[in-house]
Amino acid sequence: MATISTHTLNSVDGTHAGGIALSVIAIAADQSRKTLLTGETDSGGRFVQEVAAADIDIGADYELVLLVAPYFESCHQGDAKGRSLKEVVVRFQMPDPEGRYHMPFMLAPNSYSVWSSR
Repeated sequence: MATISTHTLNSVDGTHAGGIALSVIAIAADQSRKTLLTGETDSGGRFVQEVAAADIDIGADYELVLLVAPYFESCHQGDAKGRSLKEVVVRFQMPDPEGRYHMPFMLAPNSYSVWSSR
C-alpha cells in the first residue's frame, strides 16, 4: 500500500487549513484520467489515505487537486475580486507502490508553496 498525505496551512493567519476538498487523479500514458480518491482535510489541515498497490501505475502521472477558493471564501480572506486561485494542482509520480507521498502546502488566496517528502 502507498500512502498519500498532505498538511495544509493558511499562511495568511498561520492556522491549519481544514475543510479543503481534494482529489487525486491518475493520468495514464494515453492521457485518460481516473479519479483515484477524494476527500477533505481535517480540522488540523491533514489528509492521509492509503492506496492499494494494485491501483498504482508506476508509469502514470498523478495530480493532487486542492479546491482552495471555497476555503478562503469561508474564512472571509481575500475578496472574490482580488482572489485569483480557484484550485491548486500538483502533478507527481508514484514510482514505489509501497511508498509514502507527503505534500505539505502553505496557502494564501493568491499564492501557495508546496514541497514533497517521502
